[in-house]
Amino acid sequence: MMPELQTTPVPFRGGGFRLRRVRGVGLAVFVLLVALVEWGTRSGAISALTLPRPSDVGTTLWDLAASGMLFTHLVPSLSRLAVGSVLGISAGIGIGVLMGLFSLVRAGLAPVVAALFPIPKIALLPLFVIWFGIDEGSKYALIALGTFTPTVVATYGAVDTVDRTLIRMGQSFGLDWLSIVRKIVLPGALPGILSGLRVSLAIGIILLVAAEMLGAEHGIGAYILQAGSLYDLERLFAGVVILSALGVVTSAAIGWAERRLLAWRG
Repeated sequence: MMPELQTTPVPFRGGGFRLRRVRGVGLAVFVLLVALVEWGTRSGAISALTLPRPSDVGTTLWDLAASGMLFTHLVPSLSRLAVGSVLGISAGIGIGVLMGLFSLVRAGLAPVVAALFPIPKIALLPLFVIWFGIDEGSKYALIALGTFTPTVVATYGAVDTVDRTLIRMGQSFGLDWLSIVRKIVLPGALPGILSGLRVSLAIGIILLVAAEMLGAEHGIGAYILQAGSLYDLERLFAGVVILSALGVVTSAAIGWAERRLLAWRG
């Protein structure tokens, strides 16, 4: 009779690079930083001329919301960001996919995109004011151009990174060109496109503030400009907090979209 073999379980080592969601850590770090600044400003370690107390900034935000001025400034900013970003991102994704799929389109448009990408879009604001006027048109155009260039670069780069083995496999199974694009190329490029959207929307928020500082009566950028001209640090930092919250919300929205659209990755 054969003796029984002693078996030792071997732990699975293939999941070390799989990220898991850790809840509460980010909020704890944020609360700790705010508490440190509050302590520093109250104790005198941080000068009141450089940073206001977070509690005073919170009071300013509460007063803004209670008086209705928060929505008076926030709604125009959100509408400008939404319109400009939708125009720029939709055009960027469309042209980026075409550049990724067709050599002729890439050969014609890649030099144009490469020339536009490094230009500081804020420097084009006076030109857009001349072209589209000082009203909403120039703001939409600036945000659209600012979100277009990073989106198109991220999109055709994401199309390039799709595994060509999967494409050849689809061809071997007799899939037509459109089915390969719809079922293999676009799903494979989607992670890179969504990652590019994070950068595009962050740039859009930056350009939104710059556009509203020129010729806008209402908007977060106009509110920050007014507070800065009066050296009102509480109002100034309240505007900065609103912009930070807007960035967090857009990033969370993209994260939600990634979890829903990329569930197939496991």
